[in-house]
Amino acid sequence: MSEMTTIQRATQSLSLTENAAKRIAWLMQQEEQSNLMLRIAVSGGGCSGFQYGFSFDDNTNPDDVTFERDGARVVIDQMSLELLSGSQVDFVEDLMGAYFKIENPNATASCGCGTSFAI
Repeated sequence: MSEMTTIQRATQSLSLTENAAKRIAWLMQQEEQSNLMLRIAVSGGGCSGFQYGFSFDDNTNPDDVTFERDGARVVIDQMSLELLSGSQVDFVEDLMGAYFKIENPNATASCGCGTSFAI
């Protein structure tokens, strides 16, 4: 079985690793709300120009695209998806802590902590 699954919508894609899907499912279970989705958004700011934002949401907007793997759902607005297309979302536990990590092929630079990037 492949370690990650790529889900495509039109020409835009996003990969969720098995670790990311498991962590999203576990967090949803902790919240005791099965309708929650992990919302990933890109906003201006951070030390490199753009920054990633993560939150839980139980609603979708007309411009949202939803991705799913193993019951874990991720929702991204269309503008953020344009900046994230082709990215891989992983969940990492290391000496820095436990966090969602995005490998973004569109980023030309990123900060040391990995939460902001430039295009």
